[in-house]
Amino acid sequence: MSTLTTRDNVEIYYKDWGPKDGPVVTFSHGWPLGADSWESQMLFLADRGFRVVAHDRRGHGRSSQPWDGNDMDHYADDLAAVIEHLDLKDATLVGFSTGGGEVARYIGRHGTGRVKKAVLVSSVPPLMLKTADNPGGLPIEVFDGLRQASLENRSQLYLDLASGPFFGFNRPGAKPSQGLIQSFWAQGMQGGHKNTYDSIAAFSATDFREDLKKFDVPTLVIHGDDDQVVPIDAAGRASAALVPGAQLIVYAGAPHGVTDTHKDRLNQDLLAFLRT
Repeated sequence: MSTLTTRDNVEIYYKDWGPKDGPVVTFSHGWPLGADSWESQMLFLADRGFRVVAHDRRGHGRSSQPWDGNDMDHYADDLAAVIEHLDLKDATLVGFSTGGGEVARYIGRHGTGRVKKAVLVSSVPPLMLKTADNPGGLPIEVFDGLRQASLENRSQLYLDLASGPFFGFNRPGAKPSQGLIQSFWAQGMQGGHKNTYDSIAAFSATDFREDLKKFDVPTLVIHGDDDQVVPIDAAGRASAALVPGAQLIVYAGAPHGVTDTHKDRLNQDLLAFLRT
C-alpha cells in the first residue's frame, strides 16, 4: 500500500491516481468514511487528465489508529504531510463534510502556497455547534446523541445514518440503495472506535470562521438544500459568505451525500471549476 508516516508516528494511507504530470486535485473525506468515498469523482477526473490524491484520515480506513490527536489540527497537518510527501503544487483541495473542515484548517494553518483553488462540498464549516455567537448551529444534544449511539452500537448507528438522513433515503418517494448503505457501513466500520468517536467533537465543535477568512484562492461551495446532516444555512451559505469571492452552488432537494446521489452533476461542476 502507499503510505507515509507523520511526525507523530501515524501511518497514513493514500491513493495517487491519474497522470503524475496532470493538474493536481486532493480529496478529503467525510466522517466516518475513507478515501473510497471519493471513487466516482477520482475516476472521472483521472480519466480526464487530472492527478487525483485522497488519503484515509488518521484513525479511518487503512490508516493507523492513534489514541490521541483525533482533532482538526492534526487532520490538517496530516493533509499537509501528504501534500509535502508527494510534493504537490498548485493543488485544488476538495473537502466533503468533515473533510471540508480539514481543508479549511489546512489553509488556516499552512496557507495557500501549494494551493490553487478550494472546494467545500456539504462541508461542516464555519461551525456546526450552536453557541452564543453562533445561534444558527445545532444544539449540543444532537452531537451527544451521536456519541451515545456510537458507544451503544456504532454499527447500527452507521446503518441508520446511511439508510436515513445521509443519502435522504428517509424522504417520501426515495428509493434506498443497499449498495450505498453497505458501502457507508463498511467504510465506517474500518475506522477505529476511539477515532471515530473523537471525530464527532472535531467536526461539530471546531470553529473554522477565522480559517475561512484566510482563503485567498478561488473557492467553490456546493451544498444541497435538503441536507439533514449539515444544514445549508448554518454551513454552506455561511461559509460562502465568509470566503471572499466564493461561488455558491445550491443543489435543490439534494441530501448530504451528494458525492453519490448527485455524482454526475458534482463531477461536471468540479470539472468546470477546475478548467476555469
